[in-house]
Amino acid sequence: MQTGSFQWMKSLNKTIIMNKILNDGPISRAQIAKETNLTPPTVGSIVKELMEQGIIIESTQGASQGGRRPTMLEIHYQNFYIIGVDAGSKEIEAILTDLSGQIIEQNRIELEQTNTNEGFINKLVSSIQGVIQPHHQQQDKIIGIGVAMHGVVDVITGSSVYAPNLNLYDIPIQATLEDFFQVDVKVENDVRSMALGEVWFGQGKNTPSMVAVNLGNGVGAGWTINGQRYHGATSIAGELGHMTIDVHGKACTCGNQGCLQTIVSGPAIGARAQEQLPNIEHSVLQAKANSISGQDVYQAALEGDNFAIKLLHETGEYIGIGLTNLIHLINPSKIILGGGVSRASEFILDPIKDTIAKRALTNQAKQTEIVVSNLGEQATALGAIALILAQVFEQKGEVSN
Repeated sequence: MQTGSFQWMKSLNKTIIMNKILNDGPISRAQIAKETNLTPPTVGSIVKELMEQGIIIESTQGASQGGRRPTMLEIHYQNFYIIGVDAGSKEIEAILTDLSGQIIEQNRIELEQTNTNEGFINKLVSSIQGVIQPHHQQQDKIIGIGVAMHGVVDVITGSSVYAPNLNLYDIPIQATLEDFFQVDVKVENDVRSMALGEVWFGQGKNTPSMVAVNLGNGVGAGWTINGQRYHGATSIAGELGHMTIDVHGKACTCGNQGCLQTIVSGPAIGARAQEQLPNIEHSVLQAKANSISGQDVYQAALEGDNFAIKLLHETGEYIGIGLTNLIHLINPSKIILGGGVSRASEFILDPIKDTIAKRALTNQAKQTEIVVSNLGEQATALGAIALILAQVFEQKGEVSN
């Protein structure tokens, strides 16, 4: 037996028991032993240790199986806290939650258009301090900070390799935050974090293969297989927004032309409206002809503006083309849409599905499930929370290439 094997086995057994309670609790010690094939003494010893650490608690009494009613166990969700950070291109949002993902505190800080690595880190620290300060008495109960960062992330070093919408490179996020706050920090691409958040809290639970697509200021995708995030060889898997749709199209922030992002992102929708507006006889958007956002187009569509509705239908078709390509490449069982553009689902979802139904290769592919995230505006920040939960419980969510 190799040195450390016993300690490793003990840790593995602890993980098995924690995950059993997490997924099936409240559950009795006897039921844990029966369903994990661990001996009752092993279960009893590890449960005692976990209770002493405050990770699990005894709750109700279960139904009698002929003897004494068993005492049930469950995770002590309210005894520890996690900070999740959604570090976007325009703002940073930090949330403080318990282990169940229940949001206790949140804080938003706007980012300037031009920035430096130091300035970005300072904003990141300030956003985190903003959720800690009202609960500083419980600061020792914070077990980790997850950061969902837009752009290319090196998950091994926890650094931002390239943040295209901020034009920043090589930001040492993990090292800086761990030194400042003295807790474990995990850093991941924002959309892969969002995908993990769907696995833990949303519509990605128990889904064999799932893609979460973020449609916002940019476009990205996070891919999970049996709950595990997929990164690719050099951590750029999922850059759906930089799939070329039109080789002679508009310039993208990445330096290429005609990327999907230049057509279906929020800013791109506003820009398309502004370009087409001179050829439109009547639209409520003409009152904002000098500066139109994607949100403006959505609001106009809600008011029944035919031009805005048509523009969003076209946007749905383009998204559908991108998703059809995605389906042909990786054939996921479900695609979950999130981000600001997905809020216009009543205008874009049917065109997306219709386009996939027309273009996908097989009947099964045509019927790929497409849904809108139910996690709301905090989907990415909750994904950052899931980064820490995946470490604590060592559950599905570890890195794969």
